[in-house]
Amino acid sequence: MRIDYKNKRLERILIGVNALTSAMVAASFVILFGGFKEPLLPEVILYTIQVVLLCIFVVEKIIRFSNSVSKVDFWRANWFEIPLMLGVAAIGAGRWFALTKAEAVEVRHFAVGIYLVIQVVAKLCRTSVNLAASGKSPTQTLIASFLVLIISGAGLLMLPRASTGENLSFVDALFTATSATCVTGLIVKDTGRDFSLMGQVVILTLIQLGGLGIVIFGAVFALLLGQALSLRESAAMQDLLSARTLSRIGNMIAFIFIGTVFIEAFGTVSLFGMWNDVPGQVANVHQQWFYSIFHSVSAFCNAGFSLFSDSFVSYNRSWGVYVVVCPLIILGGLGFGVLYDLVNTAADRVKRFFKKLFYKRYRLSMETPKRLRLQTKIVLSVSTCLIVLGMFALLLFERYAGRGNPTEHSNILGALFQSITARTAGFNTVDVSAMSASSRFVLILLMFIGGSPGSTAGGIKTVTLAVVLMTAVAALRKRQEVEMFKRSVRIVVVGRAITVTLLFVAVLFIATLALSITENSNGFIMSDIMFEAGSALGTVGLTTGITPSLTTAGKLIIIATMLIGRLGPLTLLAALTFNIKAARYNYPDEAVIVG
Repeated sequence: MRIDYKNKRLERILIGVNALTSAMVAASFVILFGGFKEPLLPEVILYTIQVVLLCIFVVEKIIRFSNSVSKVDFWRANWFEIPLMLGVAAIGAGRWFALTKAEAVEVRHFAVGIYLVIQVVAKLCRTSVNLAASGKSPTQTLIASFLVLIISGAGLLMLPRASTGENLSFVDALFTATSATCVTGLIVKDTGRDFSLMGQVVILTLIQLGGLGIVIFGAVFALLLGQALSLRESAAMQDLLSARTLSRIGNMIAFIFIGTVFIEAFGTVSLFGMWNDVPGQVANVHQQWFYSIFHSVSAFCNAGFSLFSDSFVSYNRSWGVYVVVCPLIILGGLGFGVLYDLVNTAADRVKRFFKKLFYKRYRLSMETPKRLRLQTKIVLSVSTCLIVLGMFALLLFERYAGRGNPTEHSNILGALFQSITARTAGFNTVDVSAMSASSRFVLILLMFIGGSPGSTAGGIKTVTLAVVLMTAVAALRKRQEVEMFKRSVRIVVVGRAITVTLLFVAVLFIATLALSITENSNGFIMSDIMFEAGSALGTVGLTTGITPSLTTAGKLIIIATMLIGRLGPLTLLAALTFNIKAARYNYPDEAVIVG
């Protein structure tokens, strides 16, 4: 919701004050809970500073209320401030509780902290949405949000309390934060062993925010607080979500939030009993719940982070890996647009069934049933083909890849899991370094293809692959248009698909060449280097084991590759060329020979 203010200059000053105050709030929490060996400031001073910051936020709201053109619109956008302040005031009074003086002080500190956190989160979310709707390239806002998230996460992971041993170096913290934000899963430190609970929570938060996007969370937060998106904000969300109609943006965002919460909660509950299969891995019930939440979020966001040193190798015979983790990976890789279409189509079929059953007079006047979009059909068909073909290819190459006898990796469930996870998730139930060279080449192809558009997955995407393949088929059949499921694909989409594929190929070869130079002293073979580059570019996280041994330059190359793979080369080019105007002229054509 856009609010107009009388004094624009005063509003700009308040925006600066808000940014500075929010930064001071974050700094106060870092100093309080960062786990420094020696406190930088006494706790009394820090808590006093937080109370002052709270007062600044309150005064800022009063000034903005006075400066707003419409008081009604202002309170509609900030209605939660009143109950929040009343709650803080009630707790601050401390007269309703039978508490000691020390306990009352702790409760007041907690209430002030909660208020400040809500204020900072609300301002951050609204700022991200406003920037996306500022009229500039939404992709620039997307890139900026990822960079801010990565740098903030790296800073938190460098805190003493985030690690169980020595503090992380800046490069290792940046690598881990980038891998978590880009939902890749490549690690230079063992997530379960080298990070404390605080560090694991930071990684989990980066996975969730990076998987769905901080701008989307900003829109969700606004809708939860009853703030309707303006037309410009809805248009920005439409661009970021690749949605077809502007009127359904609110429904789409609500579906993303509710769907994410429901699927991850269902995965958490389903995984809870799995940790009993390997005695000694999980110590108590609280840890069991945390492991369930962590791996459910990591699987649905296709992140591939695991709290076990060997990923799921110890659980390769557990039912939960195949019945719970695999569906979570698949759902996360399909994309919310496809899931939204499937849910809408299924709901329409159910509604029509009951109308026919109970309201017979509507049988002849019912609307045409909803049909799946072309995008959904392509995603489902290509995803199914890749899973099945990948499974059979891995089975074949592991059984008969120059060995003449079956191997321990050649069982159907293992091949199925690796075929699913290689498309972007990054978990593994077998030792990837022990697989044959041909099997690893299949995994590189699957990682290069990735998941589907609008999902948490990386790669060129399934729809891109389908368009490129059908372009070749159309040329062989001497057809003028690319056709799929009795529908024609626009020439602009064909050009975009070819461009994305060529850019991914270029980045893969450049990253591989750069790593072969920087890692020359380590003696890695070229197949391992290409596998590492393909895993980073596809935001997968599978590795042959060379990641922790990379040089500093090699880690920086992988960081850049992960970021490019998550955002997409075409997105980066679009951000760089946003202000370039299209040419208004064409040159004469002339025949050339290809092929």
